[in-house]
Amino acid sequence: MRLKTILAFITIGLAATLIVFAGCSKEKAEQQAESPEEALQARQQPDTSISMTGVIRQETAQVGQARQVPRLVDLGKGTCMPCKKMAPILEELKREYQGRAVVEVIDLRDDPGAAREYGIRLIPTQIFYDAAGEEVWRHEGFLAKDAIVAKFTEMGVEAP
Repeated sequence: MRLKTILAFITIGLAATLIVFAGCSKEKAEQQAESPEEALQARQQPDTSISMTGVIRQETAQVGQARQVPRLVDLGKGTCMPCKKMAPILEELKREYQGRAVVEVIDLRDDPGAAREYGIRLIPTQIFYDAAGEEVWRHEGFLAKDAIVAKFTEMGVEAP
């Protein structure tokens, strides 16, 4: 377990370094442009940097897919009441299903782009993915622990 934690921190550190270099290289290209047209072209290049939350989310998804286990992604904000009620449930499920399913929580205050990425209309939203990474079910609003356990069971995940 400690090795996984160390590897996760190394991965996040490397990703953060790449983000910094990606931002620097774009600025450097703009500064080194020999003409206004080249500077404009450098400025218009797509921004390849991503948020740290995105890096963590990507890492979590990769871990879930590497093991080929189902995944639950909960998207919300720590300020909404249903989200606050679900937080301890999701933390408990993370522990109980460790190794059998991935339970991921994305706070949209930290990563507002995730709302568009996941097609969120209402928070909280829970999205269940099978082991192949395909979405199997989506729910909007508070979802009780027994309903989540029932969905995992329906997906073939052994109950704790």
